[in-house]
This record gives sequence, C-alpha cells and structure tokens, in this order.
Amino acid sequence: MGNIVLDRVTKSFGSTTIIPGISLEIDDGEFVVFVGPSGCGKSTLLRLIAGLEDTTAGTISIGGRDVTREAPAARKLAMVFQSYALYPHMSVAKNIAFPLKMAGESQDVIDRKVREAAEVLNLTNYLERRPGQLSGGQRQRVAIGRAIVRQPTAFLFDEPLSNLDAALRGAMRLEISELHHQLKTTMIYVTHDQVEAMTMADKIVVLNAGDIEQVGSPLELYNSPRNLFVAGFIGSPKMNFLEGSAADRHNAQTIGVRPEHVEISKTVGEWIGKVTVAEHLGSDTFVHVHTEHGPINARANGECDVKHGDTVFLSPVPSKIHRFGADGRALSEDKMASRI
Repeated sequence: MGNIVLDRVTKSFGSTTIIPGISLEIDDGEFVVFVGPSGCGKSTLLRLIAGLEDTTAGTISIGGRDVTREAPAARKLAMVFQSYALYPHMSVAKNIAFPLKMAGESQDVIDRKVREAAEVLNLTNYLERRPGQLSGGQRQRVAIGRAIVRQPTAFLFDEPLSNLDAALRGAMRLEISELHHQLKTTMIYVTHDQVEAMTMADKIVVLNAGDIEQVGSPLELYNSPRNLFVAGFIGSPKMNFLEGSAADRHNAQTIGVRPEHVEISKTVGEWIGKVTVAEHLGSDTFVHVHTEHGPINARANGECDVKHGDTVFLSPVPSKIHRFGADGRALSEDKMASRI
C-alpha cells in the first residue's frame, strides 16, 4: 500500500523552523504535487518523507507503518532528482540495473526488469548507449527507469524537469503522467511551476513558508482559492487583484479576476484604460491595460483587434469574481450577505 500520512511533521535546523507542523494524507495511487515558490519548504518536506532529512517532531507513516526513524532504504521509496545522477561510464542498461545489482538480484531477474522498464519508457533501442550519447529527456527517462525497477511503494520526484527546455518539459510532463496511469503507483512530485502542478496532479498541495495554504484538485484550487496567496499562485497568467473603489462596489477588501474572465470592449465596460501591450500569440491575445485601478491583464481570442495605445473597456464576468476580506481570506456567500 502506497498511502502516506504526515501527522504534525516538524523540521527545524537549530533555532530555525522550516516546517512548523504539517499534517497531510496521500492516498494509495494518487499523483500529488507539492507546489510553491522557492524556499517554501516543498523539497525539505519531500526529503523528510524520503528519510534524507531527520524529522524534528511528528510522525510519517507509509502503508500504515511508522517510518519516522527508519533509514531511507527501509521505506521502499524511489526518488528521482533534478540532476540525473547517472554513471557516465555505464551503459543505459547498467545504469537502470544498478540498484538491482546492489540488492543482490540474480542476472535473470535484472535482465527481465531492465527490459520491462525500457519498454515502458521507450528506451529499448538505447540500452547499449552511454548517458553522454542521450538527450536530456532520454537521460531523465533512464533515471526514472532506475527507480521503476525497484518496484517502490511510491515515487518521489524533486523538480525532475528543471534542466530541460520548454518543449521537452511539455513532452516529459505527458510521459510522466502516462507512466502514472500505467503503474498506478503513488507519486509525489515537487515543482515551483504551477503549470506542471495543474496539468499533472490528482491533488495539489500549495505550500508557503513551510505551511500548507490549501489542498485540492487542480480545478478546486483554480475555481475556489482559499486566500490571496493561492489565488495569485494558481493560474497562468496570474489573477488580477484590485482594491479601493473597484473592490468596494463588490463588497470586498480585494477582488480577484482571472485574465480569461475579463471581457474587452471598445465601447462600454466597468473599467476604462489604455492598452500598453497586446501579445498576439495566434490562439490567444494577452492584453495588458493601464487603468485608474492599476494594471489589468485580459485574455482574449487570437482575433482580438487591439494594439498599443488603444482605449478599451474591461468588465469582469460577474460569476467569476473572487472576493477577499481584509485578512486575505476568501469571503463565503454567507459572509458576503452579512456585509450587504
């Protein structure tokens, strides 16, 4: 069973607390993404689960077994790092086989498991090559293959695509997602890229300064962010935030509107402004507008006929307005009614 439970897990380095006390449940077979800005504690949390860092307080259970004080090897987890950490003098086959050889497996078992992993990862034709003869994406697949052959309880990925270019990152996202569907094994994936989180996760854990801000499916976080931090972090381009009179008329301290929920007109709208930049990308046009309420970004279709210097009117889609109180938390409908 690959279910993982964290109960009030804390990590401190001397007098500095990095993880102040996190509780989280990860179901067997889930693809969970830890996402947040640099320094939020996501990689530290992953290393605590892996056993690469000592837990200061709290407990970590895997498959119902308390592993808090167990060595990394005893946890039956496989970790894939940002750096491929391949042996340059070994072939692809020998790199994949290395953990099995260290575990004392027979050559027949090693050959079978390497062959099976290579088939899953489309590496069969590259088994005799060395890492230096492979592309970045192929090397990352070798690193994943080395993890697969161990048949772990769960896979832990620590920003595995950071060293790849944008096109290759997109392709590898699809490959890792497909791998999860094939293996049906628990996966925990760390990234600072919210696009990776939105496109890959069953469940996203948004971290900020060592605390969990919100846990939910990608669409739950997109449609119902709990606070300003989550609202601003999830979504690309990021949400527009407005205060003052623009928010007052909607009975909130701050309102948030995603660029795709801002309508553009040349004749009428709630806010007026001048276009500073219009990014025509073919399928979409991203329009940056300077208004009296501050800059507002709108996402329109690729045929949107606006250019720098144009005067435009902007209106938020009423049902898509997010309202936040003075404490930065989302206002519920009950709270909204009491303010009217």
